[in-house]
Amino acid sequence: MALKPFRPLTPAQRFTQLNKPEGISKKRPERALTESKSKSGGRNVYGRITSRRRGGGHKQLYRIIDFKRDILNVPAKVQAIEYDPNRTAHIALLAYATGEKRYILAPKGLKAGDSVFTSDKASLNDFNVGNNFPLAIIPPSTKLHNVELVPGRGAQLGRTAGTSIELVNVENGSAQIKLPSGEIRLVNPNCRATIGEVGNGDQINASLGKAGRSRWLGKRPRVRGIAMNPVDHPNGGGQGKSKGGGGRQHLVSPWGQLAKGFPTRRRSKPSNSQILVRHNGRKPRGQK
Repeated sequence: MALKPFRPLTPAQRFTQLNKPEGISKKRPERALTESKSKSGGRNVYGRITSRRRGGGHKQLYRIIDFKRDILNVPAKVQAIEYDPNRTAHIALLAYATGEKRYILAPKGLKAGDSVFTSDKASLNDFNVGNNFPLAIIPPSTKLHNVELVPGRGAQLGRTAGTSIELVNVENGSAQIKLPSGEIRLVNPNCRATIGEVGNGDQINASLGKAGRSRWLGKRPRVRGIAMNPVDHPNGGGQGKSKGGGGRQHLVSPWGQLAKGFPTRRRSKPSNSQILVRHNGRKPRGQK
């Protein structure tokens, strides 16, 4: 069981439910695969806040993740499954037969001692969790993650914990994939993808229990606009607990951008032609 409840010995523990998966290594990360990570606290070069609600937090090392999987036809053994403070998913340390080591996102079901490989060719028995192939040779309806948008650029889709992408079909020189949002889009069939879904799916069900644990993660308090004064936010003000605030009926950002149900995607975005079905079930503008 990954989620660990606590006895309510303190007020915070009454609501604390932390994600404590089994099989996570306690060793320090591979030194050659880490980089220093500086923090800005949401400030720009002038010291002004440009990204709100950031600051503090525990010091972190960045783990270099192999999103390209460009070592072909060389088997790799999983040495450890490790925690990564920079993402919701866990990472797996691979040791290739050539002696090189790399980190990848740990799929669900992958454990220390397993073997994975990357190739441009495959048989029916090769589509196991953690193996990486081009979309063109993967069977339809397969669950995928770490999917590329441009061949050779590295994975950009399906990287958060518990996420999986379904390969719908490969036809007419394009691969159709269905994203977790329900969007169906076209991708170059030479784009690579990893078999399986991303692990650590219970991460979304964790309850931090107290404000301090959010501060450890580098998150500062978030004040609702509706609780502010009119001078501070468009939704502020009003008598008592009022929704509008100054006569405004809809929730907006501090700069007036509508917050609910308002599309913010550019109509002229080049990739619109690659989207067959939007996440809301509708076709993009201009498509029949």
